[in-house]
Amino acid sequence: MKVILLAAGFGTRLKPLTEKIPKCLVPIKGKPILQIWLDKLSNTDLKQFLINTHYLSDQVNYFINNCIQKEMCIIKYEEKLLGTAGTLLSNLDYIENDECLLIHADNYCQANINDFINAHKQRPADCLMTMMTFRTNNPSSCGIVEVDHNNVVVGFHEKKENPPGNLANGAVYILSSELIEILKYEYKNATDFSNEVIPNLINKIYTFETEDIFIDIGTLESYNDANNI
Repeated sequence: MKVILLAAGFGTRLKPLTEKIPKCLVPIKGKPILQIWLDKLSNTDLKQFLINTHYLSDQVNYFINNCIQKEMCIIKYEEKLLGTAGTLLSNLDYIENDECLLIHADNYCQANINDFINAHKQRPADCLMTMMTFRTNNPSSCGIVEVDHNNVVVGFHEKKENPPGNLANGAVYILSSELIEILKYEYKNATDFSNEVIPNLINKIYTFETEDIFIDIGTLESYNDANNI
């Protein structure tokens, strides 16, 4: 299984914090979010991580080249932001015919990645991917999913007012090799995974709900919440 950590974004909603530091390096309790992810991933059998960069990329490069996991990391600079699906599709040579763990590296996640991987291995046969989910106190700011009795997605509502429920998409996914092949040919011009891919995979997405801490660091309020836990 290959790993892609999405770390290129501007973090606009976190200004002024992100005016001089990229969102992936903002610290939670003194440790950059990207470091938290690398520590978590290096405790699994996964040993190679592709990290895309763009905004304040020199800072991200310096951080990666001086972190303990530097030999595990591949840096992929994007001259122009490609979007979540675009980054995935531009790195198919890296994924080859494998599965892919696709992670938004700006989330504060304490979930057990091995448990997530095991859940993916046990997914229903017709599911093409597994999505990590969590319960949110602010549903309108998240992608909210509806699931059936088998924890398969039957409805998806991306950042809408008054969505049904509070089970949120954590933007941490495991994509099967079958789905990667479909994306290669049927979604080759896609840029946004949440808006262009997920809505077309209803009844094909298995979910893993974590009861551990999971916070979307999308606003200064949520950033402060993560630091005060």
